[in-house]
Amino acid sequence: MSAKIEKVSIIISKGSLEGVYPGLIMANGARAEGMEANLFFTFFGLDAVHKARHEHIKLATVGNPGLHLATWAGGLPGVSSVMTHYLNNKMEQLDIPSIPEFVEMIADTGAGLYACKASADLFGITKADLIDQVKDIITVGEFYDMAAGGEIIFT
Repeated sequence: MSAKIEKVSIIISKGSLEGVYPGLIMANGARAEGMEANLFFTFFGLDAVHKARHEHIKLATVGNPGLHLATWAGGLPGVSSVMTHYLNNKMEQLDIPSIPEFVEMIADTGAGLYACKASADLFGITKADLIDQVKDIITVGEFYDMAAGGEIIFT
C-alpha cells in the first residue's frame, strides 16, 4: 500500500492558457484533498502572477499539436485571440474561473505562491510587479527546501 500524498509543489513554467491551467487545477485539487500546496512560477509562467499580464494570457496556437491546426494556420493574425476567446467561453460554461480568479482562490485556501528569483532577475521583475498573493521571490534551493518530503509536479 502506498502512502498518501500530503504535500505537493507545483512548477508552472509556461505562460500560455494550456501551460498555466494544469498547475492551477492540480493545486486546487490538492487543497481540496487537504494537502499542502505550493506553486513555483518560473520563466514565462511568471505571467500568471504578473500584475500587467495575468489577465491577458492566451492559448498557444502555433505548433500546438492538441489543436490539430497546421502550424501556419495557428500563426495567422487573430487566430490566437479567437481560440483563446472560444476556450475561455467553454471554461466559463463549466464554471472554471479565469486565471486571476483561480490564482486568488487557490491562495485564499492557504496555498503558497512563489516566484523564481533567477527568472525574475532575468526578466527584470520585482515583487512590486507581481500580484499580492505571491508570498515571495525565492531561489530554486529555497523552493527545494520547501518541497522536501512532498511530490514535485512540473506542468
